[in-house]
Amino acid sequence: MLAIFQKTFAHPPEELNSPASTLSGKTPKLPGETLSDFLSNHPDSAFSMSFGDSAVLAFARPENSHRPRMFSGIDGIYCAFLGALNNLCDLNKQYGLSGKSSNEAMFVIEAYRTLRDRGPYPADQVLRGLDGSFAFVVYDTQTSSVFAALGSDGAESLYWGIAADGSVVMSDDIKIIKQGCAKSFAPFPTGCMFHSESGLMSFEHPKNKMKAMQRIDSEGVICGANFKVDTYSKINSIPRRGSEANWSLANSS
Repeated sequence: MLAIFQKTFAHPPEELNSPASTLSGKTPKLPGETLSDFLSNHPDSAFSMSFGDSAVLAFARPENSHRPRMFSGIDGIYCAFLGALNNLCDLNKQYGLSGKSSNEAMFVIEAYRTLRDRGPYPADQVLRGLDGSFAFVVYDTQTSSVFAALGSDGAESLYWGIAADGSVVMSDDIKIIKQGCAKSFAPFPTGCMFHSESGLMSFEHPKNKMKAMQRIDSEGVICGANFKVDTYSKINSIPRRGSEANWSLANSS
């Protein structure tokens, strides 16, 4: 899976961008180059979708049936989902998908749309209700919004980094991330979610802020940042107002 989003609306954390990427001999690639690398690695199983200059999504059909991967798109909302949910049937009933042919990616789209349009629950509460191993990336073409999350158990992998033009790159393929982002990358933190308007937060500890910690590689060079829950710093709760506040990532819990 590969997702690339233009920096003007994705708003990735500044700490991901390592100054060493411009000083070292290996520099980040442009998004088109990273996409070509991904497609070349999966010549018979991959496809891609471009959305003008805003976003690119690419997906490769799984070669191993023991590692579920799926991609869905509904009404301009697209989701790449890695893993499996043990309580998918119960979740489908909760979100009105019972009786329909639905997989994990379709459920995430429906849950995202429910949160975006009505916001009946905080987003962190929804994610804590997912029983299983998962990583997903959602792109909403109506609002040019990005939503990504990684489960707490660490069974799935997700990485993110910064391309040569400042775009944020997300993938489960560490080689693609290293090739495309040089030193400006990091593992996506487990038990966390990212929204392009609200930023990065922990869905396990939604009342705590996140803090960036410099990553030092084997060569002693700063390589992006790891993000950890700051147990000593709390998020101030601000009452939600208006229709935009329905997407309840900004003030979850």
